Amino acid sequence: MSKHLTVAAVQQAFHGSKEATLEKTEALVREAAAAGAELVCLQELHAGPYFCQHEAADIFDLAEALDGPTAQRLGALAAELNIVLVGSIFERRAKGVYHNTAIVFDRSAELCGFYRKMHIPEDPGFYEKYYFIPGDADEPGFEPIETSVGKLGVLVCWDQWYPEAARLMALADADILIYPTAIGWEPAEEKDENERQTDAWVTVQRGHSVANNLPVVSINRVGHEVDPSGASDGILFWGNSFITGGQGEYLALADRETEQVLLATIDMDRTEQLRRIWPYFRDRRIDAYGDITKRYRR
Repeated sequence: MSKHLTVAAVQQAFHGSKEATLEKTEALVREAAAAGAELVCLQELHAGPYFCQHEAADIFDLAEALDGPTAQRLGALAAELNIVLVGSIFERRAKGVYHNTAIVFDRSAELCGFYRKMHIPEDPGFYEKYYFIPGDADEPGFEPIETSVGKLGVLVCWDQWYPEAARLMALADADILIYPTAIGWEPAEEKDENERQTDAWVTVQRGHSVANNLPVVSINRVGHEVDPSGASDGILFWGNSFITGGQGEYLALADRETEQVLLATIDMDRTEQLRRIWPYFRDRRIDAYGDITKRYRR
């Protein structure tokens, strides 16, 4: 008998304050659990605005410890609803050391595991290097988080563009890849460019699914968020959260604007079946890949 897992991706907007946003998050998580989801995944930095549009020292006051108020609230919810819950916080690890961190609760208020974003972007409107230090390669690095529903290969946003990250999670026996995300358009950009960016974002993650024979859950924000500095027109987050099966096929796809609970049922035994007929892992030339660790070959 195949093992089937019902998964939910919660796509939502910022509601003007942390409390109002978390209230909406909680309502959507309850909706997901009521629909039968055992694994519920939230988007990147879901408790507040995407604050990386500008650089401001007082933003660091928003950071929390791994066992801070947001984690406590999510843990209590996971325990009450008997679900595995993947959340996200702006983590204060130590004085002057801050991370963009995914946190996982396994049907309990106790933290089951965490992942600190490894690839940190620095682009107009996405000034993340000002706020976040990359996670350490060995703590916990690209290591799946073991839960009652399987081994979760949790990565975060910018990580989704790197096949190395997905492959390392797969090589560590991840059962599913999960990408909490905050990505969108600058409203002034041309429509055609917006479409190309969105298509690229979807395609690269579906590629990770295909290349590793793993289901993927990608969760993005929706709504327009202003740039507090006034230097830009802000970001219009493009939604399009989705869940794929192990060949990159859509199991569920959200729209660009709506707060919603995206549900799909995943056959967790299918990876084994796919790897028998698409034996990428058998045919890897590990003897020839040494240069992959170099910055550039020329």
